[in-house]
Amino acid sequence: MKKDFLGKLEERKKAPISIGLIGLGQMGRGFFAQTAYVPYVKVNAICDVDLQKAIKNLESIGLNIDEISIVNNVSDAEGAIANGKIVLTDDSSIVTKIGSIEIILEATGVPSVAAYNAFSAIQNGKHIVLLTVEADVVVGRILRKMAESAGVVYTVAYGDEPGVTKELYDSVVSLGFKVIAAGKGKNNPLRFEATPEELANEAQTKKMNPRMLCSFVDGTKTAIEMTALSNATGLVPDIRGMHGPECSWNELPKVFDLKKNGGILLRPGVVDYCRGIAPGVFVIATTEDMIIREELEYLNMGNGPNYLFYRPYHLTSLETLVSIYKAVIYGEPTIVPLYKPFSETIAIAKRDLKTGEVIDGIGGFTVYGTIERHDISTQSKFVPISLTEGATVLKDISKGSPITFADVKLKDNLLLNLYRLQEALNFE
Repeated sequence: MKKDFLGKLEERKKAPISIGLIGLGQMGRGFFAQTAYVPYVKVNAICDVDLQKAIKNLESIGLNIDEISIVNNVSDAEGAIANGKIVLTDDSSIVTKIGSIEIILEATGVPSVAAYNAFSAIQNGKHIVLLTVEADVVVGRILRKMAESAGVVYTVAYGDEPGVTKELYDSVVSLGFKVIAAGKGKNNPLRFEATPEELANEAQTKKMNPRMLCSFVDGTKTAIEMTALSNATGLVPDIRGMHGPECSWNELPKVFDLKKNGGILLRPGVVDYCRGIAPGVFVIATTEDMIIREELEYLNMGNGPNYLFYRPYHLTSLETLVSIYKAVIYGEPTIVPLYKPFSETIAIAKRDLKTGEVIDGIGGFTVYGTIERHDISTQSKFVPISLTEGATVLKDISKGSPITFADVKLKDNLLLNLYRLQEALNFE
């Protein structure tokens, strides 16, 4: 953060940053709990489709029911906030239209819903922070453009791996190092065919949505996160799906090296993941300068020529406040896609799909996502997985096959319309 950061935060004690939170699941609940210890912000409005569950979550955090006001219109919401209440609604458009709200945190995890909420926030002059990276990887470029045109900030949240890794990447690049690879650890066993049904008990134990857990296990979430990092940096997957080796943190510089040097990579400048270092994130970089290498060896960074820059943790929604501060205080995003796309998370059939079936999307029974270079995806007409929920299968698709636009009829919604507009425009 900038040197005057704490001073500027102190100024917000008298008038805390007013936040609208959409989605009170695992991530939203954790974020809200964290704000209780921070005098610079205030969650004034919350939206969740399940009001009773939301009330239980708020009570579990320690909120008294008398502090909550359930509303169904903007006027009542603004009146309740003026009287010191926290507004609760099942209509997200109410939250994005409240005049006193400065910034929206989108935490639903559903790409079509997140796209709508981000669009509405921007249209109403609010900064928007996405915990739902599933929306960013498919329509992030057009949302960024709309936000810049509206004079507000659009950003993916700090705390999740893309934002934390991007910070590490920026630091390494700014020092003049050449990046060979950047990525994250994966802590779930990879099973492409995993379903939310078979993971229901584990999800309950972990207090997670089974579909969310399924998206972790089947690799979709990792692919989406690395797609976001790729599109924000210009790094690309070395191969479809990435390599995903199993190794310890101190092995990373040798594993993520070119094949000619005994590593696994065909090229430098890639995104990837590793099983064995979760919840950490990493950047592998090099330099040809012998004086710098001597200095790095003196600093116990290893013998080179590859060096590991490593953060052994990420705190997901507990660190999202960093994005809130950057957006509101400095008008800066944490991580946004470049206007030239580099990667796509494409949909792969988990099982044989029959004509007439309806695809259930991320974390479901029918498809999983894997990362592919954007140019290959475009040429092959592969469908981004974030667009697949509600799509109808037009012809039989065999298990393990990438799904193309000719294979399905996509559900017509704002997400799809934004995607089509984005692809038709030339932002470069």
